Amino acid sequence: MRVSVVIIVKNGAAMLRRCLDSLSAFDDIVVYNNGSSDDTVSIASNYANVQLIEGEFIGFGSTKNMATAYARHNWILSIDSDEVMNDAIIQEIFALPNDQHIVYSLLRKNFYNMTEIRHCWSADEIVRIYNRRETCYSHHCVHEHVLTEGVKVEKLQNSFNHFPYQSISEFLLKADRYSTLFATDNVGKKSSSPAKALFNGLYSFFRTYILKKGFLDGYAGLIIAFSHMVTNFYKYIKLYEINLEQESTQSPQIKIGSTQLCYSINKIFTQRSPSEACSY
Repeated sequence: MRVSVVIIVKNGAAMLRRCLDSLSAFDDIVVYNNGSSDDTVSIASNYANVQLIEGEFIGFGSTKNMATAYARHNWILSIDSDEVMNDAIIQEIFALPNDQHIVYSLLRKNFYNMTEIRHCWSADEIVRIYNRRETCYSHHCVHEHVLTEGVKVEKLQNSFNHFPYQSISEFLLKADRYSTLFATDNVGKKSSSPAKALFNGLYSFFRTYILKKGFLDGYAGLIIAFSHMVTNFYKYIKLYEINLEQESTQSPQIKIGSTQLCYSINKIFTQRSPSEACSY
């Protein structure tokens, strides 16, 4: 089975080289860059099997679907620039049957600063391999996923590694970005309030640090639990502010700068069937 790897990235230089080195067996890698200001472009440019595409970010789901259009093969392995494959899982991928009615989930092990997190970030299973003629990503701005209606989901035996954060600063940057995307994706759909924002933040810390035993992950567990608290608080407090703005203007247009386009596109696709949503 011939597979194209698709990666969307912004300022992913910290892990991009390790990611691309692990993909040397693939003959087609699409790196869709959206406004990086670090060394992402220069790193990607050094790989002969990489197509470097410059494009706009319009939410994770829609952007991944746009990036997939540049792939040379119909089978897609969608990964992030902070994820690293290994020989075992790559050989398993190449041996998969060419049945476009199947999508494949992969087990992902999560790390903080090269230390595996076994409790508050236990290994998770996520669909990442699919045939673009049969399905695609949902058009959510955040928490996007491969649409699995009408296809069979099978799980690969091997796992790969995920290195999402190397420092506390990266937690803070992603908390701000992801909370804005969440608020944009849910404006007018979900209600919120300062009390709801506070409760969600506190419960997120309790769930991560106590219920999921994040305290057993030591220092990293504390950092992760606090980051979850901050992210969830900002998600709902931003949603509260945007809902207030929409109510005061009585207009469907959300004036929040660069995320306005993401909201508009999401509104269009949420009114379409899953099969229609795969066209872009």
